[in-house]
Amino acid sequence: MPHLTRSLAAVGTPGFETVLSAELAALGPDALGLQQALSAGNTALSDGIGFMILHSRETPDSIQVRAGVFFTSILGGCACADDPTPENENAEYCEIDVILDRRTGQARVRPAGD
Repeated sequence: MPHLTRSLAAVGTPGFETVLSAELAALGPDALGLQQALSAGNTALSDGIGFMILHSRETPDSIQVRAGVFFTSILGGCACADDPTPENENAEYCEIDVILDRRTGQARVRPAGD
């Protein structure tokens, strides 16, 4: 599990959403479960992942956040030299839940609603 210690330190400050977004983006598509959320492509890209914090809730033990994730994917062809199919980027969106442990900064990231 990833540790989001900078986000934990920023809880309750105006910069929390910015710090959390940066730390989540640094985790990459695999840790965020983006490959499983694809709707238009077959490979999630790591460039340009953006977040919108939809809501958050604090408990004595954790910070619970639901975030919308904006990312891109491609639908790869056969990559043959004469393949006329370009690899176009597709806009993708999904929602994730992040549970941040207040004691350790350890984060669980999962698809929203699971």
